[in-house]
Amino acid sequence: MVKDTRLLVKNTLNIGGELVDLNEPKVMGIINITPDSFFSGSRVNTNYEILKQAEKMLTEGADFLDLGAYSSRPGAQDISEAEEEARLLPAVALISKEFKQAFISIDTFRARVAEKAIHAGAHIINDISGGNFDPKMFETVGKLKVPYILMHMKGTPQNMQSQNHYDDMMEEMMYYFSTKIQQLKAYGVHDIIIDPGFGFAKDITQNFSLLKHLATFKILGFPVLAGLSRKSMVWKTLNTTADEALNGTTVLNTIALQNGAAILRVHDVKAAKESISLYQSYLKAQ
Repeated sequence: MVKDTRLLVKNTLNIGGELVDLNEPKVMGIINITPDSFFSGSRVNTNYEILKQAEKMLTEGADFLDLGAYSSRPGAQDISEAEEEARLLPAVALISKEFKQAFISIDTFRARVAEKAIHAGAHIINDISGGNFDPKMFETVGKLKVPYILMHMKGTPQNMQSQNHYDDMMEEMMYYFSTKIQQLKAYGVHDIIIDPGFGFAKDITQNFSLLKHLATFKILGFPVLAGLSRKSMVWKTLNTTADEALNGTTVLNTIALQNGAAILRVHDVKAAKESISLYQSYLKAQ
């Protein structure tokens, strides 16, 4: 049985001098400025679409918006840094100007893209590679003094499906995170969010095992993010499609909350906020 370490888990994020309390779970809305993300409903391209999606998510209660311009779905096409910047930076500036109170997360593994995005108005760096794709990432995060989402994966989006062999998955992942956390701390990074990386070099069975043991990561002392939204572990298990995977996502998000998730990264903000509201009411019941 995993020891209850709630009192030891860092429960705030310092975002530009403002402390965000994670004692009540938060929702991160996904906005993909890409033509090929796995869920078509998350893709936006024009300024109008970007602002409309941001407004919808914020109105529904999103605590963060996660902007990505590089698709990390299995087998996704690699794009250049210049193309990623051309997609991403104008969107960051646009949302930052229109919604000044919005907290913007940047989904990138490139340090220069991350730095430019922060200067354009973003607040958080979300790196699927955990610093493995760009050796300057940790140093850059330390210099910028922004929260960092540390995700676990092996391989690349192009080959990660073949990288899912583990002798002991949880043991390997805990070693990975412990090592990375020490490296980040050496660069002065203290606002860290743990993302186990559902679907990244894990098959469906491994994903469900990861969900079952999600509370283990609280031992690391940092808040845990669950990114389960409309992923193949939902729709393949239910023999459906990503477009029809909202109900399954809601079920798995609820399990993630029960197992200690502090942030839900989702395509459907309203449903996630409702899950949190019901879960919080359940916890308060006598």
